Amino acid sequence: MSVDPMAYETQFFGFTPQTCMLRVYIAFQDYLFEMMLVVEGVMLKKLDGIPGCKISPSQIRKCTEKFLLFMKEHFDKLFAKMEEVLLQLVLNIPKNVLLPEDRVQEEYPCSKEEFQALQEELQQLQQQCRAEAAAEQALRAELEEQKVVKAELEKILQCFDGLENICREHGAGNFKESFALLTQSSKKLQGVLKDVEEKSKKMKQHDQLM
Repeated sequence: MSVDPMAYETQFFGFTPQTCMLRVYIAFQDYLFEMMLVVEGVMLKKLDGIPGCKISPSQIRKCTEKFLLFMKEHFDKLFAKMEEVLLQLVLNIPKNVLLPEDRVQEEYPCSKEEFQALQEELQQLQQQCRAEAAAEQALRAELEEQKVVKAELEKILQCFDGLENICREHGAGNFKESFALLTQSSKKLQGVLKDVEEKSKKMKQHDQLM
């Protein structure tokens, strides 16, 4: 078998020429084995019709195997020559022939350095695309978070609107002013509560000393 990769031929045919030749070889070999079995069967039938024949089936099998080995050796030699001719004259694309899909390379030739630069540029573009995709995903996640926060703020605003309406119904005036007064009153109550707690602690300490 030829060890030449024959990549250009593989591109054109869709299979490696060596694979084609291997399948042809296996097909011929299988046919040779089948033919020898048929010959052996015919010989056994002919010998059965001969009275007093002392040739046994095992002897016929040995002779068949020897003849098969002889045929296979000659077949391998002939096939090697046939393979060489087919690979050179039938399954071979001449060096001066250019496939249609590769004609663009002839119109726009590219040196090895230019091809390397194009590959590097392609890698940079791929990295930029991945970075932009990641940034877009992060922006979408942030947008979803903003939607959730907006919904919560709208709920709070609705709550304040409801409280303002309640204050107006009960004559409490402006809700913002009422809320400011309520905040001041809460701070005063917190201060009073702290004073009470401190006095309570002092009274407990005094009772313990007594």
